[in-house]
Amino acid sequence: MIREATSNDLKDILAIYNDAILNTTAVYAYQPQTLENRQIWYQQKRDENYPILVYEQDNKVVGFATFGPFRAWPAYKYSIEHSMYVDKEHRKKGIGTSLLKELIAIARQREYITLIAGIDAANEKSIAIHKNFGFVHAGTIKKAGFKFNRWLDLAFYQLELNGPKNPTEE
Repeated sequence: MIREATSNDLKDILAIYNDAILNTTAVYAYQPQTLENRQIWYQQKRDENYPILVYEQDNKVVGFATFGPFRAWPAYKYSIEHSMYVDKEHRKKGIGTSLLKELIAIARQREYITLIAGIDAANEKSIAIHKNFGFVHAGTIKKAGFKFNRWLDLAFYQLELNGPKNPTEE
């Protein structure tokens, strides 16, 4: 089941995210987050009206996804960047695909023009999922990060959406 996250989901979200930090290049961070960090993140998402979706299975969160601003400047207000993470024991079961499908639907409904994914260039599975939804490669920043004693390239993929009927500069 996919639903909006509640504060009660933060421990599961934290465990999934920290596993990604410690064991993958899906997050270019070194140190695990604390529950307090995730509570602040959760509240900021709520205050700014950005979704946090969770995939629940057997009363446990096994994946989550969200989006937020691509850049802080006002002219980027119709572009968003998303992220999604799936518990290591539940990968390859279509959970990421289901979460991404729902995020895209929300982004379309809210009239964003561009949905952006920053993906470690070696993450072929994530790239394939995004391509299946029509994301196109927008560029790669070589040696954007350094983790696990190696340089990491960051590939950007974007999905063009319908956007607002009457965009403004307000």
